[in-house]
Amino acid sequence: EVHLVESGGGTVQTGGSLRLSCAASGFSFGDNAIGWFRQAPGKEREWVSCIRSGDGITEYEESVKGRFTISRDNAKSTVYLQMNSLQPEDTAVYYCATPKPYNGGCYSGPKARLYYDYWGRGTQVTVSS
Repeated sequence: EVHLVESGGGTVQTGGSLRLSCAASGFSFGDNAIGWFRQAPGKEREWVSCIRSGDGITEYEESVKGRFTISRDNAKSTVYLQMNSLQPEDTAVYYCATPKPYNGGCYSGPKARLYYDYWGRGTQVTVSS
């Protein structure tokens, strides 16, 4: 059974940093892409970033480029999201997700969530002004 567990959320001031982790189990981690999404109160869940399997190529939503960095440690079956220069508009519940097994492709953009089949429960990130 596929499990994804996010951790590392919390409350920080504007300009602060957090590192989120997504611990995975139940599938061949190294063969799958992993994505990060977020959902703010009253808004739809939006794609933030993804990292492919194999070559580890990454993609980012425009508003987080240059501030967020996604990485993966296949030996630990864990993906990280380093978030710097956090702003109040980054406040949301952050989720990691993965497609069906052996799908290493990165799905990005407004409809990305349609391509991810397994989701964690999320971790809250709050940025105070």
